[in-house]
Amino acid sequence: MSSAYQSLREKAEGIRASQRQSRRRQRFPIDLNLDPNDIPLDELNVANPELFKHDAFAPYFARLRAEAPVHYCRDSQYGPYWSITRYRDIVAIEKAHGIFSSGYGFGGVTIQGTPQAASETPMFIEMDPPKHDVQRKAVAPRFTQRSLVELEALIRERAASILDGLPRNETFDWVRHVSVELTGRMLASLFGLPQEERHRLIRWSNIFSNGDNPELVASTGDYYEALAECGDYFQAVWADRQQQAPSGDLISMLAHGSQTADMGPKELLGNVVLLLVGGNDTTRNSISGGVLALNENPAEYAKLRRDPGLIPKMVPEIIRWQTPLTNMRRTAIRDVVFGGQTIRAMDTVIIWYISGNRDEEAIDRAGEFIIDRPRPREHLSFGFGIHRCLGNRLAEMQLRVLWEEIMRRCPNIEATGPPERANSVLFRAINRLPVRIREA
Repeated sequence: MSSAYQSLREKAEGIRASQRQSRRRQRFPIDLNLDPNDIPLDELNVANPELFKHDAFAPYFARLRAEAPVHYCRDSQYGPYWSITRYRDIVAIEKAHGIFSSGYGFGGVTIQGTPQAASETPMFIEMDPPKHDVQRKAVAPRFTQRSLVELEALIRERAASILDGLPRNETFDWVRHVSVELTGRMLASLFGLPQEERHRLIRWSNIFSNGDNPELVASTGDYYEALAECGDYFQAVWADRQQQAPSGDLISMLAHGSQTADMGPKELLGNVVLLLVGGNDTTRNSISGGVLALNENPAEYAKLRRDPGLIPKMVPEIIRWQTPLTNMRRTAIRDVVFGGQTIRAMDTVIIWYISGNRDEEAIDRAGEFIIDRPRPREHLSFGFGIHRCLGNRLAEMQLRVLWEEIMRRCPNIEATGPPERANSVLFRAINRLPVRIREA
């Protein structure tokens, strides 16, 4: 067993032995009936997960964009942080990676990250150039246009099979039966694993993407135990791929990459976690969010039924509207004046994609869901610059193919109740969505 993963198990056991079973996030109650304009500006905390669980974030960010687009919050569940909420400012921060670092040595890319925790599972999204570029390049061929064309027929076959197996005229959970199932099958394919392993991958991905969510991951010890399990599993896959000829799966690409073949256990685990979560959450929550958005905007759903040719434009609009990853964290590595505010070295800076995607100055009618929007890809859901999501075209293709098959097989999907949203500040996730496929 790798000593690196054994240390994670020892950490999990130590946490359990000390009976520190509660999650590390402190609860900050919020009155959702309170108008955010009545809250003193210096007390606004848009990183409260309750805002996302109850889908109440929009007026808070609207106020920050209007009054304090570069805003400092002194007290939150995660400590002090700056919020960047306008589209153009988010782009500027993303471009200035020499000033605003993603490095795990500074805490990585999540608001709850610390240098100590991030260094346990370093991944290329939490690296700055040049190492970031080298590791990203190793797996990039899996997401080229040529590779995607080869995957499209497989995705279509799976989407058709899943949709044909759904009940008609009775309520079921769309997230479980469609969103999770389709993305889980694709995860197994990307890693070159048997399909029956997808349930293991989904379980790990759920834990890793909800590590700060006390409703889904009860104990910090459980989180570290899952990391150790995943590490052990993929260390064996890694060793197997090293003994085989190079192939097109992600682990083989890393195992045979000229700059990644000597990757240590911690970096292997970190990049597996990144690829698991990245390949799961964006697509899964956009699949669910698209059904919900169309039900909440029936005129747009009617427009789609009249003209399924709008699907290629609708897909990026769904991804913008859902914004599955609400934010990313950067750390200032020196003092800098930005937007008229002085950000000090080592300050945490949160770039809010969810707010930039609602910025009326950058996106016309940004507060509306419009499936035939001009220039629909001008959104921030995939990030910007060197850290732009590597699998963005794959995510779009999965959604496009799925909706093409939906319109052929079951175009009348009705939400029969409200969604259950995640209690998460990082992922705008839908855990359950009751629906019914209506057939005459």
